[in-house]
Amino acid sequence: MKNLSRRAGLVATLAIVPLALASCSGGSDSASGDGESLTVWHFESDTSAMGQAWDAAIKIFKDEHPGVDVVVENQTFEAIQKNAKIVLTGDDVPDVMEYNKGNATAGQLASQGLLADLTDYAEEFGWDDTLSSSLQTTAKYDEAGLMGSGDWYGVPNYGEYVSVFYNKDMFAAAGVEVPTTLAEFETVMDTFVAQGITPLAEAGAEYPLGQLWYDLVLANADRGFVDDYQLFANDVDFHGPEMTAGTETLAKWIDKGYVASDVAGLTAEDMGTSFISGTYPMMVSGSWWFGRLADEIQYDWGQFKFPGSDLQIGSSGNLWVVPENSANKDLAADFIDITLRPEVQNILGEKGGLPVAGDPSVISDPKTQALTEGFNDIIAADGLAFYPDWPVAGFYDVVASGMQSLANQSKSPAEVLSDLESAYAEGRADLLEG
Repeated sequence: MKNLSRRAGLVATLAIVPLALASCSGGSDSASGDGESLTVWHFESDTSAMGQAWDAAIKIFKDEHPGVDVVVENQTFEAIQKNAKIVLTGDDVPDVMEYNKGNATAGQLASQGLLADLTDYAEEFGWDDTLSSSLQTTAKYDEAGLMGSGDWYGVPNYGEYVSVFYNKDMFAAAGVEVPTTLAEFETVMDTFVAQGITPLAEAGAEYPLGQLWYDLVLANADRGFVDDYQLFANDVDFHGPEMTAGTETLAKWIDKGYVASDVAGLTAEDMGTSFISGTYPMMVSGSWWFGRLADEIQYDWGQFKFPGSDLQIGSSGNLWVVPENSANKDLAADFIDITLRPEVQNILGEKGGLPVAGDPSVISDPKTQALTEGFNDIIAADGLAFYPDWPVAGFYDVVASGMQSLANQSKSPAEVLSDLESAYAEGRADLLEG
């Protein structure tokens, strides 16, 4: 997932690459499984840690369910994000699919009756014991679709978090070291700017700039703020110190040239490829980039926690969900359980996918170990602060638009916050009163 976290109004218009897998036989829904099928949707690339792990899980499923016809359809994150409700109201639905977590996504579909309640499966397979309570936050939703309590409507099997990836060669050439405070971070960026180098690979057309904004908000916040903003524990003051300081800081960083002048029109792919090519010394983004960075970068690189706060953007990974209209829920649950097995989880760990039930001792690569240790440290500190677009439906586009307005300097920080506040309040009311 990549939402601030990472269509086909009909399935026919989705960008789908079907991977027809070999037919095999048997399944938990019947004695033989003959004539049964399992359709899996996900949006991971073949080379990513998740893509490799899901491929292994599919092979295991095929071995254990001979006679079941397995079809995998690779979607795009944006397509599923925008069109899940339309697709899942029909009868031609996948049996299990990867989907974004949070109130505005999985929670919304759950509250509308479009996702199957997996609570009985969670107890049967022991998922409630396998996953820590903090990771279960994104798996459970109440009747209003609010995460953190209620029934199981999804199952996470990997973790993710946002950090700062950096080019060690460029750091050495500039004579700077890894910053541990926000002030030191700004000093590092000032040094690069003085040398004619834009410090941060960024993107305003999609999720990355919104995540940088939220990092800066979190640098001025505490756990109470996160609970208020994400879980509606109390009202949120969008013009209070946390939001104001974070938004004004981002506006200052844009003005000082810490990001490219055309950042508003850049995509996440633009950001990633420019960092991989060595154009920028740093990239603030998620662990979902790790496998690709490891495969494609030709220079020495590393990562460090975003400085300034123990609160970090992150959560469980995306969820496996089962549509309510799926005809093969038992088979879907079997597949989900396979993705939590050690042999699949260990592939995630070795490839940098932050497993939730793997054996850390199998990780041999130092960079992968550092990635996993960083996530474990955040979990231990109760530092997961989720994603800026999660609280209400449609907030992804609102946050992205607001960040573009900051980047273009077409709106002041206060005006952007007012826009965010209006959309948040409307969405919150819909959830709580609807």
